[in-house]
Amino acid sequence: MFALVDCNNFYASCERVFQPQWEGKPVVILSNNDGCVIARSNEAKALGIPMGAPAFQYKQQFKQQGIKVFSSNYPLYGDMSNRVMTILEKYTPNLEIYSIDEAFLQFKGFDLFDLEQEGHRMRKQVRQWTGIPVSVGMAPTKALAKIANKIAKKFADRTQGVYCIDTEEKRIKALQWTSIGDVWGVGRQHRKRLEAMGVTNALAFTRLPDDWVRKHMSILGLRLKKDLQGIPSIQLEEIIPPKKGIATTRSFEGTLTHFSDLEERISTFATSCAEKMRKQKSSCHALLVFVRSDPHKKGSLPYRNSCVLPLPYATNSSIMLSKFAVMGLQKIFKEDIHYKKAGVMIMGLIPTEERQLTLFQNNNEKHLAVMQSLDKIHQRFGPHRIKLANQDLKRTWKMKQEHLSHRFTTELNEIIIVK
Repeated sequence: MFALVDCNNFYASCERVFQPQWEGKPVVILSNNDGCVIARSNEAKALGIPMGAPAFQYKQQFKQQGIKVFSSNYPLYGDMSNRVMTILEKYTPNLEIYSIDEAFLQFKGFDLFDLEQEGHRMRKQVRQWTGIPVSVGMAPTKALAKIANKIAKKFADRTQGVYCIDTEEKRIKALQWTSIGDVWGVGRQHRKRLEAMGVTNALAFTRLPDDWVRKHMSILGLRLKKDLQGIPSIQLEEIIPPKKGIATTRSFEGTLTHFSDLEERISTFATSCAEKMRKQKSSCHALLVFVRSDPHKKGSLPYRNSCVLPLPYATNSSIMLSKFAVMGLQKIFKEDIHYKKAGVMIMGLIPTEERQLTLFQNNNEKHLAVMQSLDKIHQRFGPHRIKLANQDLKRTWKMKQEHLSHRFTTELNEIIIVK
C-alpha cells in the first residue's frame, strides 16, 4: 500500500503555527517581491481570491475583507517541511519527498496492520509535534493514493482527514468521482483530447485501449492507466534526482540603468547558481543571461533580451561563471533602459565526476580548492561572508517583503519569547 501525506494549505498553516490568532481567518501568501498570491487558506478561497492574483489589484479587497497578507517566508517553510518529513520517516523507511508539502510512503510488510488507523495516528502526531494539519490518502498505487488524498481533504468532516481505497468498490467510486483534468499526470493538452473523445473522468480513462494510450500519451500514460487500475506501475523514487537546470532570477525593488549596477547583480546571480550546482555535485556546459525592462514605467523604452554563452569546458566555479555571465551582459546591455528584472540560467548539467576534459583548456584546479574552502566557510559562518571582487560586499539581495513574518525556527534572534 502507498500513502500520500499532503500538508493542508501549507504556507498559511506555517504562519498560523506561530500566530494562532489567524486560525480560521482568511490568509494569503505573496510571491517574491510581494507580486502575486501563491497560497491561500480555505477561508480566502471562499472569499473568491484566485491563485496568482496580483497583490496591487487586490490590495483594497484584502483590507475590506480582513484578509491577512504574508510575504513568502521560505526559511520558515523549508524548516517546517523538514520537521514534517522527519516525523513521516519514522513510519516507514520507504519515503519519497514529492514536494515541500507532499510525501509518498510505501508500506511493505504491513499486512497485519490497520493502515487507516496508522494514517490517523500519523496525522495526529504531525499535528501535535509541528502544528501542521495534514491529509492522508492510502491506496494500492501512487496514482490512487493521490485520488484518496483528494477525497480525504474534500470530505474532511466525514473522513477526518484520512481515506483508504482498499476495495474494488471504493476504487470504482473514486475514479467515477475524479474528473479527468484532476488526474495526476494528465496535463491540459491531454485533458482537451480526452474530453473531446468523451472521456470525462478517471474511470473512463482506465477503459481506453492500451495501444491508444501508449501511442498518444507515451509509456508514462500507460503506467498511469495501470496505476489507476490498481496495478502498481509508478514506483517510489527514494533518491531525489539532481536538477537538470538551475536558475537565479530576480525583480529589482526599483529600476537599474547603469551597467555597473547590473553587472553586480548578474555576478551575484551566477555565483548563486554555482553554489547550487556544487551542492548537487554538478557542472554546466553553458549559461544564459537575460534582462528585462519595466513594462509599467511610463516613458520607459520596452526592452528584453537574452544571450547564451557556451563554456569552453564544464565547470561549477563561481569565478568562471561570473566572468562569462558578465560577458553575456555586455552583449545585451543597452543604455537609457530602465531594467526591472534580470537573471542567470545554467544549462547542460552533468555530474562533475563525469566531465570530459579537453587537451588545451581544462578547469583551473586552483578554482576547485578555492570553491571547496568557500563552501566550507559559508556552511560554518553563514552565506555571503566571502564574495567576488565585482560583487557589492555590503549588499545582500533584499526583496520587497512588506508583510514578512519572523523566521521562528531558523533564526535565534527571531524565536518566540515566552514571558
